[in-house]
Amino acid sequence: MNFLQALYPLQVAASDFAWGSGGSSAGSTGTIIAIIVLVIIIFVIVIVNNARKGTGGGKFFSGIAMNRLARNIGLNHEQIRMLNFVFKTDEVIEPQKSLVNPALLDRHFRRAYRVIEQTSKNEQDIQYKHSVLFSTRNILENSAIGKISSTKQLKEDTTLSLSTGKDKINVNIVYNKGEQIVVDTPKNVLGTQIKIAKGTRLNVLFFTKSNKGFTFETRVVGYSTLHGRPVMQLAHSNNLRFLSQRRFRRRQASIACTMNLVYVEGSGKKQKLVVDKRRMSGNIVDISVGGCSLKTTGPVQVGARFKIEFSQGDNNLAALGQVLRSNKTGISTILHIKFLRVTRKSMNLINAFVYEFANE
Repeated sequence: MNFLQALYPLQVAASDFAWGSGGSSAGSTGTIIAIIVLVIIIFVIVIVNNARKGTGGGKFFSGIAMNRLARNIGLNHEQIRMLNFVFKTDEVIEPQKSLVNPALLDRHFRRAYRVIEQTSKNEQDIQYKHSVLFSTRNILENSAIGKISSTKQLKEDTTLSLSTGKDKINVNIVYNKGEQIVVDTPKNVLGTQIKIAKGTRLNVLFFTKSNKGFTFETRVVGYSTLHGRPVMQLAHSNNLRFLSQRRFRRRQASIACTMNLVYVEGSGKKQKLVVDKRRMSGNIVDISVGGCSLKTTGPVQVGARFKIEFSQGDNNLAALGQVLRSNKTGISTILHIKFLRVTRKSMNLINAFVYEFANE
């Protein structure tokens, strides 16, 4: 039944309200129009009220706003559809709140990850949908959604890294409900208090709990005591700059792996990659879908390419990686490796490990 059909009974009933015996056509028409207008007004009021409450019609407006926000973040059409699927799967009523809460967002995505496993047609379909799921989550990971616009929003116990000249000092916020940011009085490595001159301009760096980095400029306003504790007062700032993060979330690990040197054979169109049969062992100490750091004892040159193989649960994974840099630590060497080629399934398994979606 459409909207006009729904109004039809009202139109019939309206004829009973004509004045005089039999009524007049003009009066009847005017009454019907008035009733239609009244119904439309009530309909609009209901939608507006629901929109304000965030229910009913509000979901419609919220959906439009969400899609616009998703496009501005950089999600493509496929990823926007996936984000809507994620929120629908976990019955999210207020997606904007979830977008600024990484723990909530991970819960929604973890639920969708499981549903995809349970409802997809085949393994290929699972891997494809998981790849879209993780590409969406990775973009959200690095977006500035929910970014802080003023230092007045900073919470107590947030660690601030102060830079003055070549010196960098870490202090914690102890109070932030007044006209200044109140922090611990800075100390040197020996625990002795450092007195930075009043009026000194400082560059400040800090990270939120969701690992988003920001920087801003401030100045020393003065010194005081709070509950008998010496503190330093800093000026507030409304000019915070969002710092770009790693492209992909990284997780600490301890995963045994093997490495085979890969070299190029031939030239031009006949060029091909050859995997050396000699094998080195190592241990992955952190990993993301973009690369890993691993510890090994063998000599390795920067720029060398390796086929890296390791297990995750019941799955064997492989990736082609290139050494970007290395650090010597005692008898071991830490290699920082960028992945050059990874299969879709391996990428999904690495992401599942990093985001802790997989059973371990």
